[in-house]
Amino acid sequence: MSERVQKNSSYLNGKSTVGTNTRVKDTSTISGMCPICIRDCPVVCEVSLSAFRGREALYPEPAQFGTSTAGALKNFGLDWSQFSIQAGLFDAQGIEESSEAAIFPNVNIETVVGGMPLKLPILTGAFGSTEVARANWEGLAIGAALSGVAIIIGENICGMDVETKLENGKVVHSPELKRRVDLFRKFWDGKNGDVIIQTNVEDQRLGTDVYALSKLEANIIERKWGQGAKAIGGEVRLKSLEKAILLKKRGYIVIPDPEDPTVQQAFKEGVFQTFERHSRVGIPKEKAFIEDIEWLRKQGAKKVFLKTGAYRPSAVAWTMKMASEAKINALSFDGAGGGTGMSPVPMMDEMSIPTIYLQAIVMRCAQILKKNGKYVPDLVMAGGFIEETSIFKTMAMSNFGDGPLVKAVLMGRSPITAAMKASYFKQLAQEGKLPKSFVDKFGATPDKFFIATPELKAKYGSRFSEIPLESMGVYTYLTDRVGVGLKQLMAGNRKWKLNLLGRNDLMSLSELATKVTGIPLADEVEKDAIEKILLG
Repeated sequence: MSERVQKNSSYLNGKSTVGTNTRVKDTSTISGMCPICIRDCPVVCEVSLSAFRGREALYPEPAQFGTSTAGALKNFGLDWSQFSIQAGLFDAQGIEESSEAAIFPNVNIETVVGGMPLKLPILTGAFGSTEVARANWEGLAIGAALSGVAIIIGENICGMDVETKLENGKVVHSPELKRRVDLFRKFWDGKNGDVIIQTNVEDQRLGTDVYALSKLEANIIERKWGQGAKAIGGEVRLKSLEKAILLKKRGYIVIPDPEDPTVQQAFKEGVFQTFERHSRVGIPKEKAFIEDIEWLRKQGAKKVFLKTGAYRPSAVAWTMKMASEAKINALSFDGAGGGTGMSPVPMMDEMSIPTIYLQAIVMRCAQILKKNGKYVPDLVMAGGFIEETSIFKTMAMSNFGDGPLVKAVLMGRSPITAAMKASYFKQLAQEGKLPKSFVDKFGATPDKFFIATPELKAKYGSRFSEIPLESMGVYTYLTDRVGVGLKQLMAGNRKWKLNLLGRNDLMSLSELATKVTGIPLADEVEKDAIEKILLG
């Protein structure tokens, strides 16, 4: 525990997310400052960066905006590594008990979320108005469609699109939103997954939902409560003075004021390089929310989802109650603490409920509702999911006897990483600059180092040339790594269908894990069965 405290305290004054460091490693356990702070120190720590750049020190490095994602550095004390998966031996559930049939490729990892079929228990997103989402959208959207999973178009797309046309303050045309929808549908099979339009308070003000439903024939609208940029509304950086002025005129909060002559002069002189665009926070009310969901359905929404963050337990309970009363199709909870744009670093590290703690609260709420005959929507968990073991664990943990309440997980940062890495290595290959070690292992051309090339060529034939390499990276990551990995875990657990995963498939490795989730410690699991088997 002491190492954990020391590690977390040191982050207070030196964080890689903002590009700061300390002169010495043995920093104060209280402040994170060097024990001796000297005048002639060339190292830029949090305090010194704040002295130079003020509010910029609150965010991930501004120079990396648009080409990066960010996440919390803090050790929250409880993570998925503190649970292990039970291996099975004697049976094969969900398939014929035959060694010929019970092989891992036959595991069925399909699921349904809010009436939407998925080939994998994964939703991707929400990828909103941040530059990193816009720049990587083709890879993300087509990759999701190829994988048979959903993709969520995040908030503020229409408001940020400089070519958006407004009539009476409402959106009537947005080339960027249309582009995003069309790219997913280019390779969508029309069944598995879908494109989901997320809307926050700014989108509702602009009528993005009505435009998406009426003009783009969207099927699913996802309302978003707060949570953008970790609880204070969505945030992006603007490199253009003209765009900053435009967005201010559209009603966004832009800092500093781009219409102020002094600010304009400072921007032109290079004192700062980007403006901040902020969204307003939503403040949901019971009657208004239920009426809003009814209104969305009248507007043509076939399914309505809700996305919220890791707010205090009472807010989680209220959200569950409202979702139940409105009978929304699916509800996503996002635990601390990652982001795709410019989420404040202190907020990612120090605010909101970490994922496993949050899931425990959500499960408690769901159980109370179910025991009292109330409707519980399909649940989706988000917050740091990047691979198959945590998907298995979160779904298994949510099964109290009637199948997992968590039907899928939401992945945000990792699909972007897959798309960005594919894009960068494509560029290196074109320039002949791939690392020798990489070439020696995997080859010098994309048709060699993307292992899914033969499979996709065979499946799509002449259309294969339309698949961007970035999409192939996303598809390979989701399907060939995460999907296959999940099938192997389930076969080892002797479960061939997702709805069979249960809490007894897990064991806790720490007392804290047991206390929070109720999953017994490894030395307590099936303890009573040992003597019964041996003496029975």
